[in-house]
Amino acid sequence: MTVSTCIASGGAAKGQGVLIIGATGFIGQFIAEASLNDGRPTYLLARSSSSNAKTMKVLQDKGAIIIHGVMKDEELMEKILKENQIDIVISAVGGKNILDQLNLVRAIKSVGTIKRFLPSEFGHDVDRADPVEPGLTMYNEKRKVRRLIEELGIPYTYICCNSIASWPYYDNTHPSEVLPPLDEFQIYGDGTVKAYFVAGSDIGKYTIKAVDDLRTLNKQLHFRPTCNYLNINELASLWEKKIGRSLPRVTVSEDDLLAAAAANIIPQSIVASFTHDIFIRGCQVNFSIDGPKEVEVCDLYPEESFKTVEDCFEDYMIHVDDTSKGVANGIVAQNHVVDALPITAMCA
Repeated sequence: MTVSTCIASGGAAKGQGVLIIGATGFIGQFIAEASLNDGRPTYLLARSSSSNAKTMKVLQDKGAIIIHGVMKDEELMEKILKENQIDIVISAVGGKNILDQLNLVRAIKSVGTIKRFLPSEFGHDVDRADPVEPGLTMYNEKRKVRRLIEELGIPYTYICCNSIASWPYYDNTHPSEVLPPLDEFQIYGDGTVKAYFVAGSDIGKYTIKAVDDLRTLNKQLHFRPTCNYLNINELASLWEKKIGRSLPRVTVSEDDLLAAAAANIIPQSIVASFTHDIFIRGCQVNFSIDGPKEVEVCDLYPEESFKTVEDCFEDYMIHVDDTSKGVANGIVAQNHVVDALPITAMCA
């Protein structure tokens, strides 16, 4: 299915400088790529001792400008924003750095010339979702950042892109880090609660479209592509179609997820709490987008298309073929399910 884009009147101001913080992370890389592809002056904040120098080098070779510094240094951030004439700031930092954004927000307020700030959201609407701990702590931190942005009158857009288009293992650090399963499916609850799945490239593309679209100013931008509106059972069937065989299904109950979350093993327990909120409580689908400060990507950009989950699964097949070759050559493939937490499973 095809969904998405109709440029807002006025179009993108290609000369606006974009500062991206967290550009070496999963989402951040896609945002940086999209900004560069759009012809924008793209600046990346990097720690001097960055462990992701290789990724930074790749982006730099494509035209990105590297600036060394740390977001929590408010005075330094003011200097960086002024000296580089930054117009747009995008944060895609991870959970442990969420509260460092408070200093960044104050720096943006002090400079007074930033036209749009996109804080590190890139998931659920944190004012509506209500995960159990320890995920709730992260959402409370994101809410704190939102409230300071609004209190100081910083122009913003909150990106609520929902789930990454992949197989969502609850006991893994990030769904982008593993292939869909080749041994068995973990089905959360009865597997019928739906969610929205978005490819990383589309998250980057629509984020950059939104940064100077007047229709997204001081709004929450929700990603709800109907082509990727699926439940776990449907995801499983799609993957079986790709690999050409059926796999057994194992039920992970609500109690299993709550127990894994309560174990407080980081990051697995955080992911378990989010998985519970998505596939048991339905946090992505249990509300309508009808508020004055809410817009939806497909409504704003109807002429663009989203990459489907089926297409994403096709990309994974390349890795499956590589794994199969490795097994054939005597290399034992790693089990894609991380057994970090005990699960009381029941065959579905």
